[in-house]
Amino acid sequence: MFLKTDCYRLGSISRLHSFKGEVAIYLDVDDPYEYENLESVFVEYDTKLIPFFLERIAIRTNGHAVVKFLDIDTERQAKNLVKCGLYLPLSDLPDLEGTEFYFHEIEGYQVIDEEHGLLGTVLHVLDLPNNPLIAIEANGIEILLPKKEEFILKLDRAKKEMLVRSPEGLIDMYLGADEEE
Repeated sequence: MFLKTDCYRLGSISRLHSFKGEVAIYLDVDDPYEYENLESVFVEYDTKLIPFFLERIAIRTNGHAVVKFLDIDTERQAKNLVKCGLYLPLSDLPDLEGTEFYFHEIEGYQVIDEEHGLLGTVLHVLDLPNNPLIAIEANGIEILLPKKEEFILKLDRAKKEMLVRSPEGLIDMYLGADEEE
């Protein structure tokens, strides 16, 4: 049995699509077309992950797709799945290299700024449209660092460390600058 901690959220079932058991799903991923050959998913139903096999999937625009699950043949059967989350095993994700990372991957990493030294620990990544932010806990203060290539210098997966060059003034804004009088 798979646990949610062993999986990543692929998306969710948004609504019924037809009277023959088809559902519309939302794929919360960068490139939905990478999933056009998807064979199975885990559906979160009643807090459990249940494996479902796909009969077919048709990718639409803006991250949407129409799915027909095997053995779900009526509107009534499909209706029970609406609003359920869709998951896939973390092991299905390809390994990333360099400073590229999956948002869940860096949780718990130590963040070291090239000017300020050790800042703190990554709590999570806020997935805001066009501006994801890395939330860092620094001695009880949450620092939000934009996830941009120019700010992330190195990712050491073995040590679980991230070397960053924060934008000028950002760290001082959060932690307070020493004022000279």
